[in-house]
Amino acid sequence: MSEDLIARVTGVIAKTQHVPPESVTIDSTFEDLKIDSLDGINILFELEGEFDVDIPDDEAKRIRSVREMVVGIETLLAAKQAPKQAQ
Repeated sequence: MSEDLIARVTGVIAKTQHVPPESVTIDSTFEDLKIDSLDGINILFELEGEFDVDIPDDEAKRIRSVREMVVGIETLLAAKQAPKQAQ
């Protein structure tokens, strides 16, 4: 899990939630950050745009922390890179 990826995800969350970036850490839960389901949807849209990925709805419903979000984005980015590496 790269520091750059963590910084980009926490930055998107901070911007979307209008909170100081330093208040969003890898160990923050959505409950800690007072993120409700509507906020979560807005964050997902922002992250999809930031990373040019599609987050499946069934996966999105299970995400409850910043760490889970970062791991999910990391997995999607790796899957996106895999076909390019196979060429």
